[in-house]
Amino acid sequence: MAQDDIPSSNPFQNWQRRLGGERRLSPKTLEAYGRDVRQFLTHLGIAPEGAFDPRLQNLKPTDIRSFLGARRAEGVVSRTLMRQLAAIRSYLRFLESEGLADASALSAIRGPKLARLLPKPVAPQMAKRLVDPAERDGENREPWILARDAAVITLLYGCGLRISEALGIKTRDAPTASEPTLRVIGKGNKTRIVPVIAPAITAIADYRALCPYDLPKDGPLFRGAKGGPLSPRIIQLTMERLRGALGLPNSATPHALRHSFATHLLSRGGDLRSIQELLGHASLATTQIYTEVDGAMLLKAFEAAHPRA
Repeated sequence: MAQDDIPSSNPFQNWQRRLGGERRLSPKTLEAYGRDVRQFLTHLGIAPEGAFDPRLQNLKPTDIRSFLGARRAEGVVSRTLMRQLAAIRSYLRFLESEGLADASALSAIRGPKLARLLPKPVAPQMAKRLVDPAERDGENREPWILARDAAVITLLYGCGLRISEALGIKTRDAPTASEPTLRVIGKGNKTRIVPVIAPAITAIADYRALCPYDLPKDGPLFRGAKGGPLSPRIIQLTMERLRGALGLPNSATPHALRHSFATHLLSRGGDLRSIQELLGHASLATTQIYTEVDGAMLLKAFEAAHPRA
Protein backbone atom coordinates (compact mmCIF):
# COMPACT_ATOMS: atom_id res chain seq x y z
CA MET A 1 0.00 0.00 0.00
CA ALA A 2 1.39 3.35 -0.99
CA GLN A 3 1.67 5.90 1.79
CA ASP A 4 -0.34 8.39 -0.27
CA ASP A 5 -3.30 6.00 -0.19
CA ILE A 6 -3.49 6.02 3.60
CA PRO A 7 -6.29 8.18 5.08
CA SER A 8 -5.04 11.20 6.95
CA SER A 9 -7.62 10.93 9.76
CA ASN A 10 -6.35 9.67 13.09
CA PRO A 11 -6.95 5.87 13.27
CA PHE A 12 -6.48 5.77 17.05
CA GLN A 13 -9.41 8.13 17.57
CA ASN A 14 -11.51 6.25 14.99
CA TRP A 15 -10.80 2.99 16.81
CA GLN A 16 -11.87 4.47 20.13
CA ARG A 17 -15.08 5.76 18.60
CA ARG A 18 -15.86 2.30 17.32
CA LEU A 19 -15.16 0.72 20.69
CA GLY A 20 -17.44 3.19 22.45
CA GLY A 21 -20.18 2.99 19.83
CA GLU A 22 -20.49 -0.39 18.17
CA ARG A 23 -19.01 -2.54 20.94
CA ARG A 24 -20.49 -0.49 23.80
CA LEU A 25 -17.55 -1.02 26.10
CA SER A 26 -17.83 0.47 29.56
CA PRO A 27 -16.12 3.86 30.08
CA LYS A 28 -13.52 2.25 32.37
CA THR A 29 -12.64 -0.45 29.85
CA LEU A 30 -12.50 2.10 27.05
CA GLU A 31 -10.15 4.27 29.10
CA ALA A 32 -7.91 1.29 29.96
CA TYR A 33 -7.74 0.10 26.33
CA GLY A 34 -6.86 3.59 25.16
CA ARG A 35 -4.11 3.88 27.74
CA ASP A 36 -2.73 0.45 26.80
CA VAL A 37 -2.52 1.21 23.08
CA ARG A 38 -1.00 4.64 23.75
CA GLN A 39 1.75 2.92 25.74
CA PHE A 40 2.30 0.40 22.95
CA LEU A 41 2.53 3.06 20.25
CA THR A 42 4.84 5.18 22.38
CA HIS A 43 7.04 2.12 22.89
CA LEU A 44 7.30 1.87 19.09
CA GLY A 45 8.15 5.57 18.83
CA ILE A 46 4.79 6.39 17.24
CA ALA A 47 2.69 9.38 18.32
CA PRO A 48 -0.77 7.98 19.27
CA GLU A 49 -2.64 11.17 18.35
CA GLY A 50 -0.88 11.66 15.04
CA ALA A 51 -1.77 10.51 11.55
CA PHE A 52 -1.33 6.88 10.57
CA ASP A 53 2.28 5.73 10.82
CA PRO A 54 3.33 3.32 8.05
CA ARG A 55 5.50 1.39 10.51
CA LEU A 56 2.29 -0.26 11.71
CA GLN A 57 1.94 -1.93 8.30
CA ASN A 58 4.81 -4.32 8.91
CA LEU A 59 4.70 -5.15 12.60
CA LYS A 60 6.62 -8.24 13.67
CA PRO A 61 5.86 -10.52 16.63
CA THR A 62 9.07 -9.24 18.21
CA ASP A 63 7.59 -5.72 18.31
CA ILE A 64 4.72 -6.91 20.46
CA ARG A 65 6.87 -9.22 22.59
CA SER A 66 9.31 -6.36 23.19
CA PHE A 67 6.53 -4.18 24.55
CA LEU A 68 5.11 -6.90 26.79
CA GLY A 69 8.60 -7.73 28.04
CA ALA A 70 9.28 -4.10 28.89
CA ARG A 71 6.03 -3.86 30.79
CA ARG A 72 6.81 -7.07 32.65
CA ALA A 73 10.21 -5.64 33.63
CA GLU A 74 8.37 -2.64 35.09
CA GLY A 75 6.49 -5.00 37.41
CA VAL A 76 3.19 -5.19 35.53
CA VAL A 77 1.25 -8.33 36.55
CA SER A 78 0.02 -10.99 34.13
CA ARG A 79 -3.63 -9.97 34.31
CA THR A 80 -2.78 -6.43 33.22
CA LEU A 81 -0.55 -7.75 30.45
CA MET A 82 -3.46 -9.87 29.21
CA ARG A 83 -5.64 -6.77 29.03
CA GLN A 84 -2.92 -4.84 27.24
CA LEU A 85 -2.53 -7.62 24.68
CA ALA A 86 -6.30 -7.64 24.17
CA ALA A 87 -6.22 -3.88 23.55
CA ILE A 88 -3.37 -4.18 21.06
CA ARG A 89 -5.17 -7.03 19.31
CA SER A 90 -8.33 -4.93 19.06
CA TYR A 91 -6.45 -1.97 17.62
CA LEU A 92 -4.47 -3.94 15.06
CA ARG A 93 -7.53 -5.81 13.87
CA PHE A 94 -9.32 -2.51 13.50
CA LEU A 95 -6.46 -1.23 11.35
CA GLU A 96 -6.62 -4.42 9.30
CA SER A 97 -10.37 -4.01 8.79
CA GLU A 98 -9.68 -0.50 7.51
CA GLY A 99 -7.06 -1.77 5.08
CA LEU A 100 -4.26 0.01 6.91
CA ALA A 101 -2.22 -2.80 8.40
CA ASP A 102 -1.68 -6.54 8.66
CA ALA A 103 -2.52 -8.08 12.04
CA SER A 104 -0.90 -11.46 11.29
CA ALA A 105 1.86 -10.79 13.85
CA LEU A 106 -0.72 -11.47 16.55
CA SER A 107 -0.99 -15.15 15.60
CA ALA A 108 2.50 -15.78 16.97
CA ILE A 109 1.81 -14.13 20.34
CA ARG A 110 0.69 -16.14 23.33
CA GLY A 111 -0.68 -14.36 26.35
CA PRO A 112 0.94 -14.70 29.79
CA LYS A 113 -0.26 -17.49 32.03
CA LEU A 114 -2.64 -16.38 34.74
CA ALA A 115 -2.69 -17.82 38.21
CA ARG A 116 -6.20 -19.05 38.90
CA LEU A 117 -7.39 -16.96 41.81
CA LEU A 118 -10.50 -18.22 43.54
CA PRO A 119 -12.93 -15.71 45.05
CA LYS A 120 -12.61 -15.26 48.79
CA PRO A 121 -16.11 -14.98 50.24
CA VAL A 122 -16.92 -13.84 53.74
CA ALA A 123 -18.38 -16.49 56.06
CA PRO A 124 -22.21 -16.29 56.34
CA GLN A 125 -22.22 -15.24 59.99
CA MET A 126 -19.66 -12.51 59.36
CA ALA A 127 -21.57 -11.31 56.31
CA LYS A 128 -24.65 -10.87 58.50
CA ARG A 129 -22.63 -8.82 60.98
CA LEU A 130 -21.23 -6.64 58.20
CA VAL A 131 -24.72 -5.56 57.17
CA ASP A 132 -25.93 -5.04 60.76
CA PRO A 133 -25.99 -1.29 61.62
CA ALA A 134 -25.59 -2.20 65.30
CA GLU A 135 -21.98 -3.18 64.56
CA ARG A 136 -21.25 0.52 63.92
CA ASP A 137 -23.06 2.01 66.91
CA GLY A 138 -19.79 3.23 68.40
CA GLU A 139 -18.79 5.28 65.35
CA ASN A 140 -19.00 9.04 65.62
CA ARG A 141 -20.98 9.48 62.40
CA GLU A 142 -24.39 10.89 61.61
CA PRO A 143 -27.24 8.36 61.80
CA TRP A 144 -28.24 8.90 58.16
CA ILE A 145 -24.69 8.11 56.99
CA LEU A 146 -24.65 4.91 59.05
CA ALA A 147 -28.03 4.01 57.54
CA ARG A 148 -26.79 4.81 54.03
CA ASP A 149 -23.71 2.63 54.37
CA ALA A 150 -25.78 -0.20 55.82
CA ALA A 151 -28.17 0.01 52.86
CA VAL A 152 -25.35 -0.11 50.29
CA ILE A 153 -23.56 -3.01 51.99
CA THR A 154 -26.84 -4.91 52.33
CA LEU A 155 -27.43 -4.51 48.58
CA LEU A 156 -23.93 -5.78 47.79
CA TYR A 157 -24.43 -8.92 49.83
CA GLY A 158 -28.18 -9.37 49.48
CA CYS A 159 -28.33 -8.89 45.69
CA GLY A 160 -24.79 -9.68 44.56
CA LEU A 161 -24.30 -6.22 43.07
CA ARG A 162 -21.03 -4.66 42.01
CA ILE A 163 -20.32 -1.47 43.94
CA SER A 164 -20.71 0.59 40.75
CA GLU A 165 -24.13 -0.99 40.17
CA ALA A 166 -25.32 -0.21 43.69
CA LEU A 167 -24.14 3.40 43.55
CA GLY A 168 -25.62 3.81 40.06
CA ILE A 169 -29.18 3.20 41.27
CA LYS A 170 -31.53 6.09 40.54
CA THR A 171 -34.07 7.09 43.15
CA ARG A 172 -36.93 6.13 40.80
CA ASP A 173 -35.56 2.58 40.60
CA ALA A 174 -35.19 2.05 44.35
CA PRO A 175 -36.93 -1.18 45.43
CA THR A 176 -39.87 -1.02 47.81
CA ALA A 177 -42.04 -3.52 49.67
CA SER A 178 -44.61 -3.33 46.86
CA GLU A 179 -41.93 -3.54 44.11
CA PRO A 180 -39.20 -5.80 45.55
CA THR A 181 -37.07 -5.93 42.41
CA LEU A 182 -34.23 -3.85 41.09
CA ARG A 183 -33.33 -2.93 37.52
CA VAL A 184 -29.54 -3.07 37.34
CA ILE A 185 -27.36 -1.75 34.52
CA GLY A 186 -24.17 -3.81 34.59
CA LYS A 187 -21.06 -4.17 32.47
CA GLY A 188 -21.49 -3.34 28.81
CA ASN A 189 -24.74 -1.49 29.67
CA LYS A 190 -26.49 -4.85 30.00
CA THR A 191 -29.69 -4.66 32.02
CA ARG A 192 -30.92 -7.33 34.39
CA ILE A 193 -33.70 -7.57 36.95
CA VAL A 194 -32.80 -8.91 40.39
CA PRO A 195 -35.06 -9.67 43.36
CA VAL A 196 -34.34 -7.68 46.51
CA ILE A 197 -34.51 -9.30 49.92
CA ALA A 198 -36.65 -7.74 52.65
CA PRO A 199 -33.70 -6.60 54.85
CA ALA A 200 -32.30 -4.61 51.90
CA ILE A 201 -35.67 -2.95 51.26
CA THR A 202 -35.93 -2.06 54.95
CA ALA A 203 -32.36 -0.69 54.98
CA ILE A 204 -33.07 1.50 51.94
CA ALA A 205 -36.32 2.79 53.50
CA ASP A 206 -34.46 3.64 56.73
CA TYR A 207 -31.80 5.53 54.78
CA ARG A 208 -34.36 7.48 52.74
CA ALA A 209 -36.24 8.47 55.89
CA LEU A 210 -33.07 9.84 57.50
CA CYS A 211 -31.34 11.36 54.46
CA PRO A 212 -31.27 15.17 54.85
CA TYR A 213 -31.14 15.82 51.08
CA ASP A 214 -33.81 15.83 48.44
CA LEU A 215 -33.67 12.71 46.30
CA PRO A 216 -35.07 13.60 42.84
CA LYS A 217 -36.36 10.64 40.86
CA ASP A 218 -33.72 11.01 38.15
CA GLY A 219 -30.86 11.56 40.59
CA PRO A 220 -28.65 9.04 42.42
CA LEU A 221 -30.28 7.28 45.36
CA PHE A 222 -27.15 7.27 47.51
CA ARG A 223 -25.60 10.62 48.44
CA GLY A 224 -22.30 11.70 49.93
CA ALA A 225 -21.96 13.78 53.08
CA LYS A 226 -22.26 17.03 51.06
CA GLY A 227 -25.18 15.87 48.93
CA GLY A 228 -23.33 14.78 45.80
CA PRO A 229 -23.19 11.26 44.37
CA LEU A 230 -21.67 8.78 46.82
CA SER A 231 -18.09 7.79 46.00
CA PRO A 232 -17.14 4.09 45.94
CA ARG A 233 -14.14 5.01 48.08
CA ILE A 234 -16.43 5.86 50.99
CA ILE A 235 -17.88 2.34 50.98
CA GLN A 236 -14.40 0.86 50.66
CA LEU A 237 -13.32 2.82 53.75
CA THR A 238 -16.44 1.67 55.59
CA MET A 239 -15.52 -1.94 54.83
CA GLU A 240 -11.97 -1.30 56.04
CA ARG A 241 -13.29 -0.07 59.39
CA LEU A 242 -15.71 -2.97 59.69
CA ARG A 243 -13.20 -5.67 58.89
CA GLY A 244 -10.83 -4.13 61.43
CA ALA A 245 -13.54 -4.22 64.09
CA LEU A 246 -14.58 -7.77 63.21
CA GLY A 247 -11.09 -9.16 62.70
CA LEU A 248 -11.64 -9.99 59.02
CA PRO A 249 -8.79 -10.35 56.47
CA ASN A 250 -7.96 -7.71 53.86
CA SER A 251 -9.80 -9.79 51.29
CA ALA A 252 -13.10 -8.71 52.89
CA THR A 253 -13.77 -5.92 50.39
CA PRO A 254 -17.07 -4.65 48.96
CA HIS A 255 -16.57 -6.97 45.97
CA ALA A 256 -16.06 -9.91 48.34
CA LEU A 257 -19.70 -9.46 49.36
CA ARG A 258 -20.70 -10.19 45.75
CA HIS A 259 -18.59 -13.35 45.91
CA SER A 260 -20.25 -14.21 49.22
CA PHE A 261 -23.71 -13.79 47.69
CA ALA A 262 -22.92 -16.28 44.92
CA THR A 263 -21.08 -18.78 47.11
CA HIS A 264 -23.70 -18.84 49.84
CA LEU A 265 -26.51 -19.31 47.31
CA LEU A 266 -24.63 -22.17 45.69
CA SER A 267 -23.87 -23.85 49.01
CA ARG A 268 -27.59 -23.83 49.83
CA GLY A 269 -28.57 -25.50 46.60
CA GLY A 270 -28.92 -22.52 44.29
CA ASP A 271 -29.02 -23.28 40.57
CA LEU A 272 -25.84 -22.25 38.76
CA ARG A 273 -27.70 -20.86 35.76
CA SER A 274 -29.94 -18.74 38.00
CA ILE A 275 -26.91 -17.42 39.88
CA GLN A 276 -25.37 -16.49 36.52
CA GLU A 277 -28.46 -14.43 35.69
CA LEU A 278 -28.47 -12.75 39.11
CA LEU A 279 -24.80 -11.79 38.82
CA GLY A 280 -25.14 -10.62 35.22
CA HIS A 281 -22.36 -12.86 33.94
CA ALA A 282 -22.29 -13.14 30.15
CA SER A 283 -20.85 -16.66 30.32
CA LEU A 284 -21.71 -19.57 32.59
CA ALA A 285 -17.98 -20.35 32.71
CA THR A 286 -17.45 -17.17 34.73
CA THR A 287 -20.02 -18.28 37.30
CA GLN A 288 -18.65 -21.81 37.50
CA ILE A 289 -15.62 -20.62 39.44
CA TYR A 290 -17.86 -20.54 42.51
CA THR A 291 -18.24 -24.30 42.29
CA GLU A 292 -14.56 -24.58 43.13
CA VAL A 293 -15.04 -22.42 46.19
CA ASP A 294 -17.54 -24.87 47.59
CA GLY A 295 -16.40 -28.21 46.22
CA ALA A 296 -17.56 -29.98 49.37
CA MET A 297 -21.15 -28.99 48.58
CA LEU A 298 -20.89 -30.46 45.08
CA LEU A 299 -19.50 -33.72 46.45
CA LYS A 300 -22.45 -34.01 48.85
CA ALA A 301 -24.87 -33.39 45.99
CA PHE A 302 -23.15 -36.10 43.95
CA GLU A 303 -23.29 -38.60 46.79
CA ALA A 304 -26.95 -37.87 47.38
CA ALA A 305 -28.04 -38.04 43.73
CA HIS A 306 -25.86 -40.57 41.91
CA PRO A 307 -27.31 -44.12 41.83
CA ARG A 308 -23.90 -45.72 42.46
CA ALA A 309 -22.58 -43.20 44.97
